[in-house]
Amino acid sequence: MRYAPPGLCVNDFALLRDEDGTYAVLHLQGPWTAEFDHLRMETSFGRATSTDLVDWQPQGPVFGNGLPGRFDQQAVWTMHPVRHGAGMAMFYTGVSGLTPGGWPLQSVGLAHSDRTDGTGWRRHGTGPVVEADPRWYRTGEKMAWRDPFVVRDDETDGWAMVVCASDASLPVEVSGCVALATSDDLEHWTVHPPLISPGDVDELECPVLERLDDGSWLLLGSIGATRGFEAWTAPRLRGPWTRRGPLGPTGSYAPRVIPAPDGSRVVLHTTPRQVGLTDTGERCRGMLAQPKALVVQGDSAPRLEWWPGLDAWLGEETDQPALHAVGDIGISGPVDITLRTDGPDGGRSALAVGCDGKNLWITGQDGISLGETILTEPATALRILTIGEYVEVYADNVFALTTLCYSGHPVPWTAVTEGHACAVPVRPIRLPDPHRDDASAVWPGPSPR
Repeated sequence: MRYAPPGLCVNDFALLRDEDGTYAVLHLQGPWTAEFDHLRMETSFGRATSTDLVDWQPQGPVFGNGLPGRFDQQAVWTMHPVRHGAGMAMFYTGVSGLTPGGWPLQSVGLAHSDRTDGTGWRRHGTGPVVEADPRWYRTGEKMAWRDPFVVRDDETDGWAMVVCASDASLPVEVSGCVALATSDDLEHWTVHPPLISPGDVDELECPVLERLDDGSWLLLGSIGATRGFEAWTAPRLRGPWTRRGPLGPTGSYAPRVIPAPDGSRVVLHTTPRQVGLTDTGERCRGMLAQPKALVVQGDSAPRLEWWPGLDAWLGEETDQPALHAVGDIGISGPVDITLRTDGPDGGRSALAVGCDGKNLWITGQDGISLGETILTEPATALRILTIGEYVEVYADNVFALTTLCYSGHPVPWTAVTEGHACAVPVRPIRLPDPHRDDASAVWPGPSPR
C-alpha cells in the first residue's frame, strides 16, 4: 500500500504512464539515518513499476551523479520527465558542490531517452540548461534552483518550466517562490520573474502544474515550514494566480498528479518515517503513500478525497483487531475513537482520533498530541486509515489529517460519544507484499511481550 525501495527511503519523485498502461515512478533514494546528508546520499534515481498505483515493484536505479567536474557531480535531486518525440526528455536538479557557507549550488540539467518507460537516460552535454538569474533570484548563499516541472506553454508553441527558487527581493526566510522559464526547443531557456511569490513562505518546493479540463491551471507547491502542500489556480499559465490554501496536511509532501487506471485524476505524495521505527526517532525521508482522488469543481477550492481504487484492497467488515485497516463512523457530537491500547488485551489508549465538529486531532500514548487541524466545515463522518505506523483521517471524505504512531497494540476500534461506547467495524487492508522483510517493510506492530 506504500512503497520504498529495499532498505532505503524515498524522497521526491516523478510519475510516468506508458502506452500499455504500466506506471513507473522515478524517485530520489537514500539510506535511513537521523542526520540525512542530501549531498552524499541522494545520488541516484530509483525506479519502480505498477499497473494500479498501489502495488509497486522495485526495478533498481536508472540514473546517477555526473562525472567529476560537472554541474551534477555532487548530487542529483528532483526530476521531471516529459514526452518528447518518440522518447522522453528529463529535467533534473544537479548539485555541483557547496558555497563557502555550506549551501548547495543548484542548477537544472537535461537528459534524453529513446524509451518511454523511465530507463535509458543519456545526458545532454556536460552543463546545465537553465540557471537562476540574479536579476530576480538569489544565487550563491541560501539560493534555490531545483525541482523543475515542464509543461507545454499555453501562449506559445514552446515549453514552460517552473522551478523552486528564492526571490532575491525578499528576506531569505520568506523568499520561497516559483520561478518561470520558457523555451522553444527544451535546450535553450529564457528565465522570467517569479510566477508565484507569496511573501510568507520559506521554501516552495516541488511545484506541479496541471492543466484542467476547462483549460485553466492548477499549481501545487510543498511548503517547507509546514511540511504540507498548498494549491493555486489560474485561468492562464501566466496568471493571475489565486491561492486556494492547503491541499495536503502536514506529513504529506512532494505531490504528483497522474490519471488513474479508471481515468480519474489522482495525487500521490511522500510520507515520512522515523528513525528506528519509534515515536522518539528523528523524522527522515520515508515512503510513497497511496493515491488520493483530486477533485476540482467550479470555483470551489481543490480537495483530495478517498480514491475508490483502494477499495479492492479492503476486506470484509470485522470487529477484530487489525493493524492495517479502514473504519468509518458518523458523528453528531464530540467523539473519541480508540484504535490501539498499551496492552494487547486493552488498557490505556495508545492511539486515538478525536473530533468535536470542526476540531480534529490524533493522540498517542499518555494523550500526547500527534496532530491536529481545524476543519473548514463541521464534519458529519470520519474515515480512518491505518497502515502500520501511518494514520490518515478523512473528514466527510476529504483528506484532512495524517500522522505517525509506533505505539500500542491493535484492538477492536471503540468510539465514545456523550459517555456511550460503541464498536466501530473495520475493513482490514490487504498489503501488496505482506512478507517483505527489510528496512522499508511496513511496520509490523509492537514486538511481542
